Amino acid sequence: MRGRAIAARAIQGVRAVLFAAGLLLAASLSATAGPAERGAAVVEQWCRLCHVHVGEAQGPDMAPPFEEIVKRPGHDEAFFVRFLHEDHFPMTTYRLFEEEKRDVVAWLMSLKGR
Repeated sequence: MRGRAIAARAIQGVRAVLFAAGLLLAASLSATAGPAERGAAVVEQWCRLCHVHVGEAQGPDMAPPFEEIVKRPGHDEAFFVRFLHEDHFPMTTYRLFEEEKRDVVAWLMSLKGR
């Protein structure tokens, strides 16, 4: 019985260490990621529900891929900064933090070079 209690505490300790290591790794990755990488993560979380990836079929209720949107005339950095500060119906309006908006714009600008 005593051996099981020791083993159970050891397992709990290992779990706690692994959990803490996971938190440190996640914090490290977000701290070292650049604005474009963080912007890509925001887009994947909030925007990909409606925007298709390049090469995917675009249904009537889906929005075009960002790679096409950034190539449209007038869609420069200033346009996207303005766009992310306004409501844009019929799109769902997400309330992003200012840093997230800057990161998304950095990611969109990185697409122009591809």
